[in-house]
Amino acid sequence: MLIHCQYAWLPDGVFPDVVLEIRENRLTRVTRRQDRDDLARTVADMPDSGVSSPQSTQDRRPEGAVYRAGLTMAGFANAHSHAFHRALRGRTHGDRGSFWTWREQMYRVAAALDPDSYYRLARGVYGEMALGGITSVGEFHYLHHGPDGTPYGDPNAMSQALIAAARDAGLRITLLDTLYLTASVDGKPLEGPQLRFGDGDALRWADRVDALPDAPHLVVGAAIHSVRAVPLPQMATVAAWAAGRPLHAHVSEQRAENEACLAEHGRTPTEVLADFGAVHETFTAVHATHLTHRDMALLSDSYACFCPTTERDLGDGIGPARTLADAGTRLTLGSDSHAVIDFFEESRALELDERLATEQRGHFTAAELRAAATATGHTSLGWPDAGRIEVGARADLVTVALDSPRTAGIDPEGVLFAASAADVTHVLADGREIVRDGRHGTVDVARELQEAISCLY
Repeated sequence: MLIHCQYAWLPDGVFPDVVLEIRENRLTRVTRRQDRDDLARTVADMPDSGVSSPQSTQDRRPEGAVYRAGLTMAGFANAHSHAFHRALRGRTHGDRGSFWTWREQMYRVAAALDPDSYYRLARGVYGEMALGGITSVGEFHYLHHGPDGTPYGDPNAMSQALIAAARDAGLRITLLDTLYLTASVDGKPLEGPQLRFGDGDALRWADRVDALPDAPHLVVGAAIHSVRAVPLPQMATVAAWAAGRPLHAHVSEQRAENEACLAEHGRTPTEVLADFGAVHETFTAVHATHLTHRDMALLSDSYACFCPTTERDLGDGIGPARTLADAGTRLTLGSDSHAVIDFFEESRALELDERLATEQRGHFTAAELRAAATATGHTSLGWPDAGRIEVGARADLVTVALDSPRTAGIDPEGVLFAASAADVTHVLADGREIVRDGRHGTVDVARELQEAISCLY
């Protein structure tokens, strides 16, 4: 398969007139116009070649190539998702709302789902992600069991629903199977809808996760929900199980979390996680909003996943993204509660939130924002060969219109500051076209979301 891109965002910048060759699910050739013209000139300079030297400005489409108008870039990696939270969108702002009123509504949705309804909802959510150019999702999954905490006949039925939903929407999924045992830092037991989250202890959690089958589109990782949900001794079991795999945890999302952790353990959440072996090169601190200087030093070899649209929706605060990046922490992005699924918005929000916090501009380059949304995010999810347009990489390609009301007249390299998810026209994931002309190939996204969500209320 050949794709002729009007513009393509390659590792070293945006270039016009780029031809991409795809075989199976890999990019096997990336050719710029200058490369093609140089080759043609070389041939033309050979004696008796009979070939004319090309005009450098001529747009010559290779025979058999599919033309893509706009900017083609690597697929996005959504490094932090709670698929069932999508059912809360637009419903949590009555009486102004707070994190705690939001959480109560979240619990009501969690109580209403079963494997079949979760599959339908997640397929719509992942379809919406695909429409916005996301090709890998990290699902932070803790909705494990039946309403009273009793496991289903297949203890991984809810996990299997998510895995199947991602497959049918065309995405790769990193299932971050989450240990969730207590309701608070001081060890209060789970109750009500929270009973669905618990496995009893980390060993039983590990036995359940070990039973998950392999699949080409699946990486199984782990998550420690938070310091309030996992007693300290149990953290070490998860960290040991996850050796060499993606390991994520909610970290210092709110000041109250820090205060409770300091009161109970005399240490910050990051320090607690580090003490029990969780903080290492494959660890991702999700949110990382309220960190100390010591915390940031501990995270210097890890990842930090910022979810700006959720963090502002919940009023959590603005995390120290630039300071973390300068310390060596690798930044990724997630849509978390799916108040918005738009990775152009998440990307620019990383910069714009820094501007609000510092009253200065120019904290991140466009290339840094792109890396957080693509290559670094995929690597944090266990897909290190995705997120770049280069030979050998997975053929994840997202084409963005440059003639919409939002993007008309822009410099193509400024697309992260101008475009929205609605400007995505075509998406390939692992070489398979899943979105064409702005429509998903197999999922009627709006209809499926409407039907799945309406059944929960």
